[in-house]
Parts: sequence; structure tokens; C-alpha cells
Amino acid sequence: MFKKDIAPSPKQKLKSSVQRSLRQSLLTTYPLLTPHIDEILPKKASLASMKLPDRNTLYVLDAEPLFYQQDNAAAIMPHLRLVHRFPQGFPTIRIDRGAIRFVLMGATLMAPGLTSKGGRLPVEGAAARLEDGREMDQGVDADGRWSRELHKGEPVVIMAEGKEEACAVGTLVCGTDEVKAKGKGPVVEDAHFLGDGLWKLAFE
Repeated sequence: MFKKDIAPSPKQKLKSSVQRSLRQSLLTTYPLLTPHIDEILPKKASLASMKLPDRNTLYVLDAEPLFYQQDNAAAIMPHLRLVHRFPQGFPTIRIDRGAIRFVLMGATLMAPGLTSKGGRLPVEGAAARLEDGREMDQGVDADGRWSRELHKGEPVVIMAEGKEEACAVGTLVCGTDEVKAKGKGPVVEDAHFLGDGLWKLAFE
């Protein structure tokens, strides 16, 4: 999605009501950010928006990119810099070493990069859904596997074998239970990845 360099566009300050709505949307989509939300989006912060290619909007606090959204209808997606600040706040999958260079070229993430020995999908027998009120009862185990199944259309952070920090973030085009069952096909398309135009965009 952001394979090419992006020219910065003017930032527009957002009304308080819009900021409150975005804050709630962020918490609904990523409940594990709840303990950190006042650090990410202080209530009296001056959040600004910036137009990006392909009808995307980036939300920036001072010179810190936080998240982006396409068409104001799609899921709100974290910028990788936010993911690196709060790595435990987002559902994750892990690719094997062989898939890293392809993901960092903007290629579609395919199932074999996750089902191999170096890949990590949610634990076997993981719950398909969390009960209402149990949204905080999820996370990654010592083996790098998420504790519940992740669903088609859900935002996901992509970790990489042998690396400490996330390398990409995108939306699942196939649920993790289906990836386990089929072992082939696309899993994440149009990811935001390390070194892409969004990562390199200057905000000063």
C-alpha cells in the first residue's frame, strides 16, 4: 500500500469530538492498549490528520505518527512506530526467516511463511472468540503464539523469526484457523512494513 515514497501533506488539527471518537475506536479495536491510552492519546492532546495516498488518513500527535485509516470505514491501523512503543498491545503472528525479505518488499504474506517451523500462528485449541468483558485475557505465550484465533478482516502485527521488533502490520484476508487447516494461500495483503513510504515519511 505504501511501497512508494510519500510526500508530506499539510496537517489539519482535529476537533475534540473527533479525537474522542478516535480514542474510543482505538480502544475498541485494541483493548490491550487500555492501560496506555492516556500516554498514547492524552485527553487534552492536539491530534492532527494528514492525507495519504489511496484514500488513507494518518493521525499524528506532534511529530509522532500513531495510526492510519482508509476511507474512515476500515479498521484503524497502528503505525509501526506505535507498535514498537507498545508491542504487547496488538495481536501478532510470526513469519519465518525465509519470508522476511518478501514482506519487506511489500509482497503478500502467504501461509507457508507462518505454518513452517519458524512461523507462529495462535496456539492449538485457541478460543475462537473471547467472552464479553474478557478482552484483556489475551496475549502472546512464551513460544510466540497468540492465545486466541484471529479472524478475517482483523488487524494483525507481523513479527519475524529471530527479530525483536515487528516488521509489518496489516489486515488478515484469511482467519488463522483457516490458515492452519489449508496451509496455503494469501494471509495478509497491502501491509505497512519497515522501510516503506509510510515508515520513511517525515513529520517535522
